[in-house]
Amino acid sequence: MSVNTAHANNGVLIHAGETILLFSDNVSMEFSGQGDSVFKGTKHGRIYLTTHRIIFNAKDFKQEMKSFSAPFIFMNEIKLEQPTFGANYIKGVIASQQNGGFTGEVKIKISFKAGGAIDFGQAMLRAAKMAKSNSGGYAPPPYEAPTGNWYQAPPPAYTPTATAYGWLPNNPAFTSGPDPNTVYMHDQPPPYPGVNPGNFGQQPAYNPGFPGNPNPYGQPQNGQPYGPQGMYPNIQPGFPGQAGYPGSAGYPGQAGYPGQATPGMPNANGNYSGAMGWSQPPTYDSLDKKHA
Repeated sequence: MSVNTAHANNGVLIHAGETILLFSDNVSMEFSGQGDSVFKGTKHGRIYLTTHRIIFNAKDFKQEMKSFSAPFIFMNEIKLEQPTFGANYIKGVIASQQNGGFTGEVKIKISFKAGGAIDFGQAMLRAAKMAKSNSGGYAPPPYEAPTGNWYQAPPPAYTPTATAYGWLPNNPAFTSGPDPNTVYMHDQPPPYPGVNPGNFGQQPAYNPGFPGNPNPYGQPQNGQPYGPQGMYPNIQPGFPGQAGYPGSAGYPGQAGYPGQATPGMPNANGNYSGAMGWSQPPTYDSLDKKHA
């Protein structure tokens, strides 16, 4: 687990090739077993179950803990609690990630104000089991700050299909995905295993699709903005699927994500909050003017 490493521009920051499977906009987090001030008090915010980890983003980015990331291979003793009085919750023990902002381990308690704790917890347990089975005895890596640009994530990163992940719960609490304008992606793959078998930590080749015209991924097609979508939308056919996201369709074919900064991509300046102090991604207007 690492602290304040999974947020950018008041949104969530994920790896290239990582997919958000479940999302809840109204959870509370409690930590115990650590004396660091960053863990004190009840945290309120959003939680994401991805193909590789759980991510918490605070609703108030002015507080000390803005985000935390807990890869599945760092989880232990995850249990679902259904008390007679009070809301259901998930509890467990998360080991620290070297260079992740704290040492040792911390106990967590996740409460879902809008319901869905049991379904989320069962999906989380299954995802953790799958990730650990795919690890092959892989030793947990230390946290390393990603380098290069980050972008608004493409739809396959936050709209998984039911056919690709049929074990996800069909619960009304999770029918709406995160706001597309709050999901960002950097260009490095996850350094640890996830639910899908394969070589983690390796970056697929990048195919920009249109020579001389770099794609910042978040760029709307035909000038149309992306609107909020459910977690299991009926995506319109007609475009090839995207490599790296099983069962995805509806987004222009791309062989993957850039292994380095995209050639010709301008670096935006501005005082935007984000993990490691990164700045805002390039705007569409600036790209249009650059390549006009």
